[in-house]
Amino acid sequence: MPKFAANLSTQFTEVPFLERFAAAANAGFEAVEFLFPYDYPAAQLKQLLEAHQLKLVLFNTAAGNVAASEWGVSAIPGREAEAKADIDRALEYALALGCPQVHVMSATVPQGADRQAYVDTFISNMHYASAQFAPHGITLLIEALNPKTKPNYLYSSQYQTLEMMALIDRPNVFTQLDLFHAQLVDGNLSHLIRHNAGRYRHVQIASAPDRHEPDEGEINYPYLFSLLDEVGYDGWIGCEYIPRGNTVDGLGWFEPWRKRR
Repeated sequence: MPKFAANLSTQFTEVPFLERFAAAANAGFEAVEFLFPYDYPAAQLKQLLEAHQLKLVLFNTAAGNVAASEWGVSAIPGREAEAKADIDRALEYALALGCPQVHVMSATVPQGADRQAYVDTFISNMHYASAQFAPHGITLLIEALNPKTKPNYLYSSQYQTLEMMALIDRPNVFTQLDLFHAQLVDGNLSHLIRHNAGRYRHVQIASAPDRHEPDEGEINYPYLFSLLDEVGYDGWIGCEYIPRGNTVDGLGWFEPWRKRR
């Protein structure tokens, strides 16, 4: 049976971030994910998770200078010290919040830059991250982002992240299968789910092409949920979609799995 985590960065935005934990719990979610925790003390977030009986299942390393079109710094040559500091800070939060996995954001690659230098830098920083996180049993994830949503990101295809995972070659590094991004770039989602079972450790969902609730658009999510069960996926499915309107009003699709509190 699928397990769904509310994404507090994209859902329940009708209320301030710290109030979204209660909103997610009241809507029947047992777990949450979000982009970044760093604006808040870990102790404050931990209190909210405990108060609402929620598990935190995913967050990202820091984004860098978003105003300058950065989206992660772990692949930027010359920024290794900053990348390692971000990795160390993510580990501190993961340990404090009991989070079992962290997405390490790579970087956008400027036009004309040496992509191989970015790849080499990222592999080196991921080796550092793997060594830091492994003693604590925490999984590291890498994720492909489609070029419409995030232009010039280091990898846009699931096959590129799988290649990167092989190049990094560390036992606690896996891919993050966002089915919205995958549909826009690769398609053939059933093949990706079947053929790569065991290589991805987190799944995210949204409709395609509009990134709304998973009950519209061109992806047959009920079929894919059954397929994930069939291949033995036992991780969480993050709801990283942008609601069409009020978040709660759009949760009809979630009713079969909603926890009654």
